[in-house]
Amino acid sequence: MNIRIPEQNYVLLTGRLTRDPDLRYTGKGMPVCSFDIAVNKNYKDKATGEWKEKATFVGIVAWGPMGERSGEKLKKGSPVHVEGSLESSEYTDREGNKRKVLKINAKRIQFLAVASKDDSPAGNGSEVGAAASEKTSDDSGIDEVPF
Repeated sequence: MNIRIPEQNYVLLTGRLTRDPDLRYTGKGMPVCSFDIAVNKNYKDKATGEWKEKATFVGIVAWGPMGERSGEKLKKGSPVHVEGSLESSEYTDREGNKRKVLKINAKRIQFLAVASKDDSPAGNGSEVGAAASEKTSDDSGIDEVPF
């Protein structure tokens, strides 16, 4: 049987930055910002009946104006909602071992913290993405994620 499976690579995550973002520029001047977020999951331990929390740490990469704004506005602890796609890469560590890394290539980042002008650089729920100043819609007609 030959079953055709649609190719989908779309990720939605909400979490907090585990460190300050690392904003760099490529040789051609393109901004790229890297940061990690902790995504928490609450669950009830079946053995003890206690509620526990488990954190998953995910690397995020943002390019262009979105990356530059993320590097300028975010800081450790900032809550964000990230939409993007999974991307894998390989590198050789200092000991000569090959390592594989799975990160999210961000398509849209929404800053979730509501802050005063003097408080946090996280913004007031602003959104950055491919076209942050105007809402974009895809072929499905959906203008934004309902969170």
